[in-house]
Amino acid sequence: MSLSLTEKLDSFVRKHNDRQLLVLPVATFLIAVLIIAFTLATTGAPVKLGMEFKGGTMVSLTTDTPATALKEKYSTYPLTDVRQTGTRTVMQFGPMSSEEQLSLTQDVTDTYGNVEIRQIGPIYGKDLQKQAIKAVIFSFLGMAIVVFIIFRTFVPSAAIVLSAFSDIMIAAAFMNVAGIELSLGTVAALLMLIGYSVDSDILLTTRLLKRRGEVEENITNAMGTGITMTTTTLAALTVMYIVTTYSYLVIPSFSQINLLSDISIVLIFGLVADILYTWFMNVSILRWYIQKEGTKIARRRRA
Repeated sequence: MSLSLTEKLDSFVRKHNDRQLLVLPVATFLIAVLIIAFTLATTGAPVKLGMEFKGGTMVSLTTDTPATALKEKYSTYPLTDVRQTGTRTVMQFGPMSSEEQLSLTQDVTDTYGNVEIRQIGPIYGKDLQKQAIKAVIFSFLGMAIVVFIIFRTFVPSAAIVLSAFSDIMIAAAFMNVAGIELSLGTVAALLMLIGYSVDSDILLTTRLLKRRGEVEENITNAMGTGITMTTTTLAALTVMYIVTTYSYLVIPSFSQINLLSDISIVLIFGLVADILYTWFMNVSILRWYIQKEGTKIARRRRA
């Protein structure tokens, strides 16, 4: 599979010039920016915040009552989501007063069995939100500093940073479209995505700048290694997503593991975007840069 994809990508890259390769990455990035801007304007955050960051209550219980009936029954509370995972049903509520919280707790414990209640206060949620934002920003800045130290040239280093930033933007836009909330798990996925993106971009940049030979041949060699790495990771993440999301359909005693499900799907979409931004955008920037630098050297020799 990876070999076939590598051959198709390599053929496409060879047949198109640098400007043509930039069209699709730029178009998808602009669409992602519009989606994030719309979410920011309507919700006040670039990504829909989960319970960990805005506060709320999660109730897990055992019942045969359909989700629609539960939505109607608890419509007077700030109910945001009801989902059935295997033999259990999970209801998620937004922030509420202490009186509402006490009333809800008494209702569900008196009515249903095996009740588990998890509550996060809005103040604690805001504190977690600030910590998560700092973690993403510092991780990204740290990555950028290391990249600039390694290559010590602006254009190749900026291309790596831009590619990683684009991957995160695409993943965030996908979360908004798919209705995936920002949780501690999805923050971890975004942090891991920075590492995955930089890994393939550094591989490409190192092959082109620090190895002798034709540019196109170096791109082909880097693509063979990079695509194999990415598709292998995608295969593992796909299996994890299927098992943690749909295994209860085969084995009813199993429950959906929302944390791992969200992490895997965000990483899957982010890695697909990384293929686009590494082998289209980054390749076009590096080819242009190498050609430009080669022209400068030739002019100096003639002078």
